[in-house]
Amino acid sequence: MRNVTTQHTCNKRWMCRRQKSRRVDARSKRKQSIARADAASTPNTDVPSEAGRASYRPNSYKDLVEDAIRATCTALERGYNRVEVDYPSLPNAADSYSGASDDYVDANVQQAIAAGRWLRETKGWRSHIVVPDNEELNRSYNMFKSALELEDGISMGSLTGKVQGFGAAAWEELSFLFGAVGRIDEMVLQKAEEASKEADVFFFINASTIELPEVESYVDRIVGDRPALLWNMELDTLRSDLGLFGFPSKDVHYRFLSQFLPAFYIRQRDYSKSVSVAPFLINYSGALFREFPGPWQVMLRQDGGLLACVAEDKERLTLFDFKEELLKAMGLDTEEKGSTLEFLRRGYKTATWWEEDIKQESSSNW
Repeated sequence: MRNVTTQHTCNKRWMCRRQKSRRVDARSKRKQSIARADAASTPNTDVPSEAGRASYRPNSYKDLVEDAIRATCTALERGYNRVEVDYPSLPNAADSYSGASDDYVDANVQQAIAAGRWLRETKGWRSHIVVPDNEELNRSYNMFKSALELEDGISMGSLTGKVQGFGAAAWEELSFLFGAVGRIDEMVLQKAEEASKEADVFFFINASTIELPEVESYVDRIVGDRPALLWNMELDTLRSDLGLFGFPSKDVHYRFLSQFLPAFYIRQRDYSKSVSVAPFLINYSGALFREFPGPWQVMLRQDGGLLACVAEDKERLTLFDFKEELLKAMGLDTEEKGSTLEFLRRGYKTATWWEEDIKQESSSNW
């Protein structure tokens, strides 16, 4: 069986059978993006457009971070103070968890610092980066100490903060004695506590599903009405654990996570489909994309990594709908509507619980 991995060959064989999308047809945008491929490699420096992008391909992670924080600022200026930013932290990874955990953690810290620097230079805002616990604070602070001390208006703290109570203090001391963690300077914790009072915006990074209730508590107790950003926390991955044994309940999503508006969102996926004629196996990939205030967009990956828009919608698309739009753009939705083959391809379940149980949500922002 021959495996074809380039979109060029797929397009020649299958684009002739493309059907009209039930959503807003974006084929004209795609033609424009291909014609402007070279220009698309230069990131947009203007305020994000409500019309979205015809194509997307940043030159570097610096450009990617700036696009993300620019969309975030647009959301904040329009009154949203709970914002989500989600894109692959590591290069050449479909999602952040594809890499080593330390690489993922360090990349998020580095990119949050870069975003905080941009906010300080352009808006004059002070940023406070919040990691899950004092152990991670100790590691990240020591690793990025020079950057944090040189950057005015960027600080780092933890959800744990100063240890309260004899039992917690004794546990931390035992952890240090047995080498589980390093000792963190009390001055660092004191500075973090003071900085949290003066911060204009908070970045929450690297939290796990277990720690989501602590994030919620921190937002309620300390952040208040100030902006809170869930930065590259892979919320869809964390949501999938909610309600399972040993994890927080689904109420965390209904009550808390549903408040967060996705201001900048890139979720990449790779798919393949078997066909009865050569080349027999078609590989295709794309990304669900959103840059506030633009719509949700289905992006098909072209040669060279360019993401070209093939469909869009004002409402958030499920991953099932996203895949269906890619199939239509490729001309691969060949099964007869209502047929057994179509059912077998689609399956019975076409949405996750958080995409279905919308009546219980405290907000529809997500």
